[in-house]
Amino acid sequence: MTSYAAAGVDIEAGDRAVELMKSRVARSRRPEVVDDASGFAGLFDASAFLRYRRPLLATSTDGVGTKVMLAQQLGKHDTIGIDLVGMVVDDLVVCGAEPLFMTDYIACGKVVPERIADIVGGVAEGCRLAGCALVGGETAEHPGAMGPDEYDLAGAGTGVVEADEMLGPDRVVPGDVVLGLASSGVHSNGYSLVRHVIRTAGLGLEQDLPELGRTLGEELLEPTRIYSLDCLALIRETEVHALSHITGGGLAANLSRSLPGTVDALLDRNSWTPPAIFDVLAGRGGVPQEEMDKTFNLGVGMCAIVPAAEADKALALLTGRGLPAWVLGEVVAGEGRARFRQ
Repeated sequence: MTSYAAAGVDIEAGDRAVELMKSRVARSRRPEVVDDASGFAGLFDASAFLRYRRPLLATSTDGVGTKVMLAQQLGKHDTIGIDLVGMVVDDLVVCGAEPLFMTDYIACGKVVPERIADIVGGVAEGCRLAGCALVGGETAEHPGAMGPDEYDLAGAGTGVVEADEMLGPDRVVPGDVVLGLASSGVHSNGYSLVRHVIRTAGLGLEQDLPELGRTLGEELLEPTRIYSLDCLALIRETEVHALSHITGGGLAANLSRSLPGTVDALLDRNSWTPPAIFDVLAGRGGVPQEEMDKTFNLGVGMCAIVPAAEADKALALLTGRGLPAWVLGEVVAGEGRARFRQ
């Protein structure tokens, strides 16, 4: 008999996945979330915006790239959703926006309820860490288009910022200080190069590397650090001129996006020691420094540009919240580029 199940789509498995993820999603709830009994839409009470003078909504969408392939190889699916949230919400906070809610989308070759629940559970945990709500999502089964163990995920987030408090390049002036906020490792960018290094260097994900103190796979699946609550605290308690989320393209390219055309940011390589994973990738893979610079975060996941007089206060606040941070460089007259000191 011809049926949807015979074509490879298991509706019952999808229903079971929804039941398994409900309690995990509930942990990300905010007071403004309104239940929709039909489940077709996520609702958020916009009356919360009445306290703003001129609220601007900010939106961002992203995925986690080929890092999902390593999660699939290792059969570990409960943290990749945290990576997704980090990629989305920390783009929102760059303009000063508070992340409010997210939705996610998972495409897979076969719905395995426990696996889907793990993935969505990671998204919900990431939302909890970011202070936003997971208000909905979609899981789509694509038999034939994807293998039974393959999946990909993407997400979209919405935030809000007061118009006259929006951060950006127009606030940055010579004399400002650039702070580096430590990454938790590779985060979710550059994994095509990571996988190339693994192949060409003959490395194994289950291989214990003394430089790392754990297996290569454990290191590479370390979840992306989520900075939104730390950055929002920094904005509330100190003067912040601009933020920059260090993702694909590397440190200098991303930081340049937060500079006006009248200044440069001079960065000091000696101000921090990149995590050991970057030495492993460069050394075992024969990746030159220039390529490392434009591909990876090198241990700096977010930058904050603050007035020099605020730098000590900002660093004390961040380290008090358990986030390693340091003076990475300074802003000088220039042409809108971030660059390393020669």
